[in-house]
Amino acid sequence: MKSLRKVIITLVGGSLLLFGIIFIALPGTVIILPVALAILALEYDWARRYVKVAQRMLTKSGKKMDQFVAKCRRK
Repeated sequence: MKSLRKVIITLVGGSLLLFGIIFIALPGTVIILPVALAILALEYDWARRYVKVAQRMLTKSGKKMDQFVAKCRRK
């Protein structure tokens, strides 16, 4: 049962990760990448590390967007 769970998580997370990588080059949403990593992080330590990196990057970009919006509103 545990190996079946790992296989399912690997297939779903791996597929989403592949689609996310494809969407980097093609028009599409890149938000699939953190979702795929979060799914893979349920079973793999390497994915957990990348989820933390993605969280830091998303937090940083969110702060920059907040600053940009505030700057535009002042004008």
